[in-house]
Amino acid sequence: MLSVLFSLSLWAQGPTATARAVATPPVIDGRLTDSAWLQTTPLTGFIQRELHEGAPVTERTEVRIITDGEALYVGAWLYDRDRAGIVAGAQVRDGDISKSDYFGLLLDTYHDRQNGFVFTTTPAGIAYDAQVVSEGEGGGVQLPGQTSVMAGALGGFNLNWDGTWTVETSVDSAGWYAEFRIPFTTLRFGAGELQTWGLNLVRSIRRKSEEAFWSFIPRQFSLMKISRAGNLDGIRVPSRRVWTVTPYALAGVERNYVTDTDARTRDEIGGEIKYGLTPSLTLDLTYNTDFAQVEVDEQRTNLTRFPLFFPEKRPFFLENAGTFSAGTPQAVDLFFTRRIGIDTLGQPVPIVGGGRLTGRVGSLTVGALQIFTEHQGYSVVRVGRELATRSRVGVIGVQRMATAQTADWNRVFGVDGRVGIRDPWTIDWWGAASAEPGPDGDVAAYSARVGYETQRWSNVARFIKVGSDFDPEVGFLNRRGGYRYYEAGLMWKQRFPSVSWLKEWLPHANYRGYYGLAGFWQEGRLHLDLTEFDLANGGRFGPEVNVEHQGLEQPFAIASGVTLPVGSYNFASIGFDLATNPSAPLSFSLRTDVGQFYSGTRRGGSATIGARRGSSFTASLLVEYNDVRLDQGDFTRTLVATRFAYFFTPRVLVQTLVQYSNQARLWTANARFGWLSTAGNGLFVVLNEGRAADGFFRWNEPQARSLIVKYTRQFGGRS
Repeated sequence: MLSVLFSLSLWAQGPTATARAVATPPVIDGRLTDSAWLQTTPLTGFIQRELHEGAPVTERTEVRIITDGEALYVGAWLYDRDRAGIVAGAQVRDGDISKSDYFGLLLDTYHDRQNGFVFTTTPAGIAYDAQVVSEGEGGGVQLPGQTSVMAGALGGFNLNWDGTWTVETSVDSAGWYAEFRIPFTTLRFGAGELQTWGLNLVRSIRRKSEEAFWSFIPRQFSLMKISRAGNLDGIRVPSRRVWTVTPYALAGVERNYVTDTDARTRDEIGGEIKYGLTPSLTLDLTYNTDFAQVEVDEQRTNLTRFPLFFPEKRPFFLENAGTFSAGTPQAVDLFFTRRIGIDTLGQPVPIVGGGRLTGRVGSLTVGALQIFTEHQGYSVVRVGRELATRSRVGVIGVQRMATAQTADWNRVFGVDGRVGIRDPWTIDWWGAASAEPGPDGDVAAYSARVGYETQRWSNVARFIKVGSDFDPEVGFLNRRGGYRYYEAGLMWKQRFPSVSWLKEWLPHANYRGYYGLAGFWQEGRLHLDLTEFDLANGGRFGPEVNVEHQGLEQPFAIASGVTLPVGSYNFASIGFDLATNPSAPLSFSLRTDVGQFYSGTRRGGSATIGARRGSSFTASLLVEYNDVRLDQGDFTRTLVATRFAYFFTPRVLVQTLVQYSNQARLWTANARFGWLSTAGNGLFVVLNEGRAADGFFRWNEPQARSLIVKYTRQFGGRS
């Protein structure tokens, strides 16, 4: 027992590694045969987080780290006695690594134990990278019918960030190997030529549902638990300033059949400039900003009277996005970049240009953004400071102002913070006020959230108050007119080590309620799930019960010709979730809901079938169906989405997304060919088609069509 406690104490402190300096860097080919690697002492001693917490990794794992003053090199020897059992996964960048074996590293370059960069790969050789802010704790509100979107919501884990780095892998009879080159120009770090960074390393063996770390992480946390990382000494960073220029050229033809009598051509140039004012402070400039290569939004069914949340996907707005995060994600975002360059119908608005300044000035994290469209200017300033024990405090100011008239503006000012109490307790809070021309009203909003996370419990309590006149025009507000929101959640996590196929039993209950400022009960939802089981192979199943209240102060037109009258509605439903092993060549997930709904009933759900052939081909089919029968009328909601992707290599790919929604009466297709170089740059060919439709195969007149060819290339250097 004493030896176990001593080991846990060492894990809590974190181990220490040293980056060995070399004059001749290795060739990045995934084979790890260069002498620079063989002369470096390996890091070993990986400890499982899953499936058997605290046990050593079951397959031999060695990692070596070297540097040549220009980049950090990481080599991983991931031995495996069962080569046939290695799950390579798909070759898509930033794909779902939970479906495959993987190896990754986290770098806490400021050594503040809260923020960092993640670089990960799989046996298929994909590049998976992300920025982590405040240990990845977004703390957002997830509503029924919506997905949890931390990456694009300016939350704590920004998966859509794409850095410039290189990785290659190889596989042989002894296992698989990964070789990384991460240029210092891709990272941001503090002052000083010789530095110590935070470091953690992770290996996953998919067939065993095993995940092991170099610096031990308890099972209630993940790689993003930066305060549990070890240390990396011997980092000698360059003192020269870095710069990159990324121009693009675009040509294409497009037509909006509603407004255009003929197709029109597009011939554009533009690009971005990145300049390191200091090693920790970066200036980004953009001109004629274009996002033609970005995948279109997924269509969704909306059975509520409130707007849905769609994540940010545009690359320029995703880098260092966490710097500007303030408020409650997906509920009250004080700043939401999709308000810039996208109109209320989701159509793009040309961005003339602008700039962004992000990084560190002394102990302060700073961010400033200025963007111009043809008629509007958008300004954001953010200043924060990281404190001890996972704590921080910050302020933010956001402004929209019409360029033609100074009397058309909107501003929001906010202050926020976090208090971390050891590992389990986290307290988040924020307060804000909006301003615009005219008399002031109740323009304040504020929130407090308490979270408790251990191996056995995951609990949360939250309160939000939004004033009746609070209006963050460059933010996201899930409902207007003012409200008070109460949330309480309780989850118990129970393991059964003697049952090999069962990972965890997760009984939980949650209540979320919205109340008008005068006390009117707008909405309430009690969610009870006492039999949810996570399986060892990654699957899950379990029934649930939902008891809901909807209070309508105004008639609600839920469908064409179907309007619910003012009143209070109480109803209950039963749901069931089922998912099979997501890493299998063929996988399946199902969600069903049956029960009362307002004045009648609702039956339906969604089913997704996924298929994979090796690392080259993936496909999925989503079908969502709801049959709603109300006293005021009946209607159905159908949504179909198909995805196909073929990867010639991790950098040469074809992807398609075809969708149909009977709520929008719209059929859309998006096809993309990409020949990528670094950081998501390269050649793109994008075809978009939109048609009015009465079914997935019953198309009507076209509404929009475009064919775009875009080429971007990155140039860089030092000064």
